[in-house]
Amino acid sequence: MYLKKIKDTLETKKISVGTRLEVTRENKKIEGILLPNADDSAKDIITLKLDSGYNIGIKIRENTIINKSKNNTADDLISEENYEFGKKRDIKSLVFDKKKPKASLIATGGTISSRVDYKTGAVTMLMEPQEILTTTPELKDIINLTSILSPFRIASEDMTPSEWQNIAELVANELNSGAVGVIVTHGTDTLHYTAAALSFMLPGLKKPVALVGAQRSPDRASFDGAMNLICASRYITGNIAEVAIVMHATMNDDYCLINRGTKVRKMHTSRRDAFRPINTLPIGAIYTCGKLDIIDDNYKRRDNKEKTVADTRFDKKIAMINIYPGINPEILDWHIDKGYKGIVLNTTALGHVPIDTIDKNLSWEKVLARATDKGITIISASQTLYGTTHAHVYRSAVKMDKLGVIFAKDMLPETAYVKLGCVLGRTKDKAEIRELMLTNLAGEFSEKLVPKSFLY
Repeated sequence: MYLKKIKDTLETKKISVGTRLEVTRENKKIEGILLPNADDSAKDIITLKLDSGYNIGIKIRENTIINKSKNNTADDLISEENYEFGKKRDIKSLVFDKKKPKASLIATGGTISSRVDYKTGAVTMLMEPQEILTTTPELKDIINLTSILSPFRIASEDMTPSEWQNIAELVANELNSGAVGVIVTHGTDTLHYTAAALSFMLPGLKKPVALVGAQRSPDRASFDGAMNLICASRYITGNIAEVAIVMHATMNDDYCLINRGTKVRKMHTSRRDAFRPINTLPIGAIYTCGKLDIIDDNYKRRDNKEKTVADTRFDKKIAMINIYPGINPEILDWHIDKGYKGIVLNTTALGHVPIDTIDKNLSWEKVLARATDKGITIISASQTLYGTTHAHVYRSAVKMDKLGVIFAKDMLPETAYVKLGCVLGRTKDKAEIRELMLTNLAGEFSEKLVPKSFLY
């Protein structure tokens, strides 16, 4: 009904995408920059980008008044082509101080290197790696970024072990080429998997590696990636030689946590402080100014003389199975028949699977025995996350232990999955597999569970 009103108003007043508007409806005035509507938007809606960085859709009615804003400037006039899918923005060059510590950045994609495609309304991974730096010019005052690599640009849910191997090799090359540390930008969905993978694939690491993501895209006012990058740059110039996720500690721009790569997990879909340490304390808190508060001093120290070795061997014939009430053991039979070499069971509480079921067809006892006979490594890692597994509290776990199931102590299921792939890539000897899975290779086990670490 109001389509003609919108069209006539825009044409008469020479309003186009990128024009700053004042839209008045029901005595409420809203000001912002006109954006192209998403493809699936209703036709009687116009979309404005507010000064806060957020977008708003306004439904046009008979009494709606649309005018150019009195605050319109040349800087506000953005051509529609700048919002086309895949359109590349101009990249501003940053001049780094050669006297600063030499560092490298590996960009792999994710929200931190994305922008909103206003035609579809969705976030897409389109920014060039150098564009990330335009969001955070403060980096030039902290590090001398001499190398920017982008082996691929994908969302983290599309990541595979092959990409982990690629990143690990690049990190080793950069550290061995003189970088004091490496920043890896990455999507947040599976960031903790990659952090665990690098922790195991870079054994004996003696320089810092920071993994960084963002929960908000760079074109939003609440973009968190800039602070995360600044904190990460501070981290890689310090004395801690760990693979760590360095991201917001709170919802505000207060400081970042340094969380060990094998003991951290994404615990919220959208909060800026989504990454939390599990069964441990953070290594420390780091501020944009460079201030460092050590929380857990049990960390590896920097040694620039040591060469970084990448051991990227990984058996991809592994899987994770989440245990739930009523789960049919035939799912494990399927994996056995398909030739899988290792399975991580996301078990309940202390590490259990259904054993003494009323319906005997739902008991996992026989299928676990079959898996053992086939030489498959079975790991029990608790889906409860906090606390530790134990093989000798309940009868079901005792039976599982006798069948050869390896209880992963307090190791996170995701970390256990990554570690199992690395271990099976290095050895096929059953005794050695068990020994390595129960050995603390990269801080994946907590030597002592402290009460303060629960829901830190």
